[in-house]
Amino acid sequence: MSLTDRELWTLIHGMLLGALFLLGFAGGLEGLYSLRPQLLRPEGIRDRARRLRIGVVAMAVAAWGTVLTGTWIVYPWYREDIPESPRSTLLADPATEEWHHFGMEWKEHVAWISPILATVVAFIVIYYGTSLIRHDRVRRTTILLFVLAFVFAAIAGLFGALITKAAPLL
Repeated sequence: MSLTDRELWTLIHGMLLGALFLLGFAGGLEGLYSLRPQLLRPEGIRDRARRLRIGVVAMAVAAWGTVLTGTWIVYPWYREDIPESPRSTLLADPATEEWHHFGMEWKEHVAWISPILATVVAFIVIYYGTSLIRHDRVRRTTILLFVLAFVFAAIAGLFGALITKAAPLL
């Protein structure tokens, strides 16, 4: 099996960095949710906080990697000014032009919200450290921001997969 440059970068963008983002989210959400005094013994708090810091920072890095590779490597291929580009293909057919007008236009802007929120979560976790366990309101707000980062990434990823299905990068 061989991959073209475009297929390789699309794979890195969607599958590698996207998968790291999903794994970081799953671990980080569990870590934030379980960071409650009634669930942890004092000696386990430092270890849990260290793993949480690593997980949320990894998630933020993966989110930035996904958005940056999408914006600066994959996206220009989508928008190429040639008749065979995915954008031209979608716009040429009235049945698929909404994939560009709504899906891609929305995706290219909303995707940036995810790494910003993931970075905010990483900052909060690093800033508060083990004292996050005593600040329930901050912990819950962090969970909300974390879930929103995931939701925005999931929407962008879904649109990306559906648009790629309708007009693949060749």
